[in-house]
Amino acid sequence: MVLDIRPDKITNDHFDLVAIGSGFGSAFFLHGFAKRRKARILVLEWGRHNTHEWQLDRNANTDIDDETTYKTNSDKPWNYTIGLGGGTNCWFAQTPRFHPNDFRLKSLYGIGNDWPIAYDELEPFYCDAEDVMSISGDPDMAAMMPRSRPFPQPPHNMSTPDRMMKAAQSDQHFVMPTARARVPTAQRTSCCANLRCGLCPVDAKFTVNNGLMHVFEHPDVSVCLGAEVRRLDHVGGSVRSVTFTHDGKEYQVSGDLFILGANAIQSPAIMLRSGLSGELVGRGLHESYGWNFEAYLDGIDNFDGSTITTGLNFGLYDGPHRAEHAAALVYFENRWQHGMRPEKGRIRQTLPLVIVTENLLDPENFVTLDKGDNAFVSFKAPSNYAVEGMARALEKLPALLAPLPVEQIFDRGIRPTESHVQGTLRMGSSPADSVVDSDMIHHQLRNLVVVGTSTYPSCSCANPSLTAAALSLRAASRIA
Repeated sequence: MVLDIRPDKITNDHFDLVAIGSGFGSAFFLHGFAKRRKARILVLEWGRHNTHEWQLDRNANTDIDDETTYKTNSDKPWNYTIGLGGGTNCWFAQTPRFHPNDFRLKSLYGIGNDWPIAYDELEPFYCDAEDVMSISGDPDMAAMMPRSRPFPQPPHNMSTPDRMMKAAQSDQHFVMPTARARVPTAQRTSCCANLRCGLCPVDAKFTVNNGLMHVFEHPDVSVCLGAEVRRLDHVGGSVRSVTFTHDGKEYQVSGDLFILGANAIQSPAIMLRSGLSGELVGRGLHESYGWNFEAYLDGIDNFDGSTITTGLNFGLYDGPHRAEHAAALVYFENRWQHGMRPEKGRIRQTLPLVIVTENLLDPENFVTLDKGDNAFVSFKAPSNYAVEGMARALEKLPALLAPLPVEQIFDRGIRPTESHVQGTLRMGSSPADSVVDSDMIHHQLRNLVVVGTSTYPSCSCANPSLTAAALSLRAASRIA
């Protein structure tokens, strides 16, 4: 193990496996791969290793501002973290699975794209990922998203509004599954609902730092930090080497197997710089579409749950309506997102809500290169499908909330981003409809595996990180 090996020590060296990036996609792939095969591995990470203590001291996940790593024609932010562990540092650790019908959107509803794998094929790897992250979850969710093993941890305590909703809608209202520990683990304390999940002060949420450092500290693994990968050098049907820069100087390493797991902006930029500019490379950049609401309650106090988001309601999710407008997922918040209710004695009689709708991949939202060969994001707008789904959700929200004594619902505005960057190197059944196959292997370069949310051919309402982890574990099992 060499954590932060110098580039001059490895230049022109050869490795069995070279991984680009160290977030959910790469970290879980390497975790699964190393359990099955011995190999000499190099990880190239653009950022540095920022320990939990470093992050707390600076009140930041990274020293690299993501907005400096790409240019754009839009004011829409695309949030990601550059550093060892990638998005595991900054995520809020919400871990719902994708709905089984999310994988069959085209065949069921005639819209969007199907995935080349089904929910059942991914299900065992969902369980494995949940075990790694000690996921806390509601066993009742198995009726909607079947599972072969129980959640590793019991569900978080619901808020009073959640308990009322679940009593009335037990088939669609569930406790939020989360990688914020409900009970302490060997590495993590339990969530204390301090509402600072992006940088958890008590280290209760899963991160690479507290859950997967064994991957990067393995004797057969070297990690080169500050290494920005510029291109993949390929001949015929395989990648031969990677060229990266470190402190302004260029280096090259060769390998047998390459794992591309930067993110859905930087991974396609690397491919474009490498001359891998197929019709779909970089196309379809997207994330789910979110809106904030708040419901004033009559005589019911909120904020007595044990974590930041306590409830998840699927009442507006699946069904024939998805042929015309998007599914919607309703998040019940246990945080003071919009300030305190002003009336005396009623400070807690309010319920913040987040509604998230699925989006469609639009070729007019894409990643390309600027004049300096760096990532450029061209973004037009969210799809009408997502916007119309939000309008339908707002129309039906009062009926959904009927179990609660709702006085008034307030529109608290669009959410600028869900911080879920997806879709630019989509998976599919053939080169005509995708960049990678069902095993996440590039259609032409058969020793290149693309991991992470860039491979998503459709956009679930649900948070994407658990699915990215499960996909990587599956991919590793198919290759190792």
